[in-house]
Amino acid sequence: MCGIFGIVGHAEASNLTYLGLHALQHRGQESAGIVSTDGNLLRAHRQMGLVADIFDAPTLANLPGQAAIGHVRYSTAGGSALKNAQPLFVQYAGGQCAIAHNGNLVNAAELKEQLEADGAIFQSDADTEVILHLLARSKQPTFEQKLVEALRRVKGAYSLLVLTENKLVAVRDPHGIRPLVLGRMKEGAYVLASETTALDLIEADLVRELEPGELLVIENGVMRTSKPLVEPPRLARCIFEHVYFARPDSSVFGNSVYEVRKQMGRQLAIEHPAEADLVIAVPDSGVAAAIGFSQQSGIPYDVGLIRSHYVGRTFIEPQQSIRHFGVKLKLSAVRQVLKGKRVVVVDDSIVRGTTSRKIVKMIKAAGAVEVHLRISSPPTKWPCYYGIDTPSRQELIAATHTAEEIAKYVTADSLGYITLDGLGRAVGDPERGSFCTACFSGEYLIGDFGGAKDAEVTKLTA
Repeated sequence: MCGIFGIVGHAEASNLTYLGLHALQHRGQESAGIVSTDGNLLRAHRQMGLVADIFDAPTLANLPGQAAIGHVRYSTAGGSALKNAQPLFVQYAGGQCAIAHNGNLVNAAELKEQLEADGAIFQSDADTEVILHLLARSKQPTFEQKLVEALRRVKGAYSLLVLTENKLVAVRDPHGIRPLVLGRMKEGAYVLASETTALDLIEADLVRELEPGELLVIENGVMRTSKPLVEPPRLARCIFEHVYFARPDSSVFGNSVYEVRKQMGRQLAIEHPAEADLVIAVPDSGVAAAIGFSQQSGIPYDVGLIRSHYVGRTFIEPQQSIRHFGVKLKLSAVRQVLKGKRVVVVDDSIVRGTTSRKIVKMIKAAGAVEVHLRISSPPTKWPCYYGIDTPSRQELIAATHTAEEIAKYVTADSLGYITLDGLGRAVGDPERGSFCTACFSGEYLIGDFGGAKDAEVTKLTA
């Protein structure tokens, strides 16, 4: 769940990359970085924290050049530490190279073991570094051929931006798991980003989404493209991008995220209706689905939960006696809206169930007489290995509990999840033939994760 942004052909490349990363901040808040090139030399700045806290005018002034790439990180492989902040930046026999990666390589540990046995020294825990080592060891004559040879050895999810002294390369894995779009500014600069919202901010026009398996090179103002990677049996676009990751004002996999989420809410109202006085959302990711539920059901929509926009990292570990205030730092109930009402609460997912339990109790404490919880994704039963930081199967409440049992645990009067078929209809692919749904279905399309299915799980008690 990282965000990547790149631009080539603009005098203020690093400044625009900073803005692009702002628009992608929702995809990662642990660290951020920018690498720029002036045609001869790459310069980098990476730090832990948020984009606005890391970069200021003097810092950006030290990143000159007409091309730059940037990254915001949410760790899935490798811990949260500065050594894992991206873009990763190296000097090797072929010159200088920086790489920004959104996704997760499922065979990284195996490749790293092989490389270390051959004498490779790794500077980070990030799976992305494996690609750099493979690239540096390639005997192919051109940079693109070295990169392709490296990518043919890795498996998993990758949308990549790679910057050298004089070119920007973008590539998307053959399954198309993570999104990547191409845009162009009026001045002629090319832009690449994880989501279209980053293009909107800098007033770049969307050209198109990169195709799965496409390798795109921009050099000396000229763009060329190829598809040198092996065609997979089928696409595996991450359906959770539509459920939660992407911003609602983005277009992902060719569809408006906002409209898809509203359709999820409509489908949810059809599958799990409720007798209630109002519909509310768990902000922000549940809002569009809640509006769709309201429109389909005819039950009025209102704002019953307010989210604080000023909650950052908590730098203290509070005593157990006050730890339960954590959810209240992020959300507060509007008593005047909820008191005496039968309420439908729409959220995007339930992971462990602990947060949902606190939210339902908060709504009841504000005076709601009934709380009917509706979830705009199917039960999350399996961990993701393609770039989502989901817990182990032992921690996923839906792996061992029925909807009725989960409803009892979270203290809701009823609970309904959208079905997998319903989610497929909402995203415009009823058969789900072009989407990965492994976190819901356990059907892993890349890599062998049979062990995940065999893992022992223990039931929670209400």
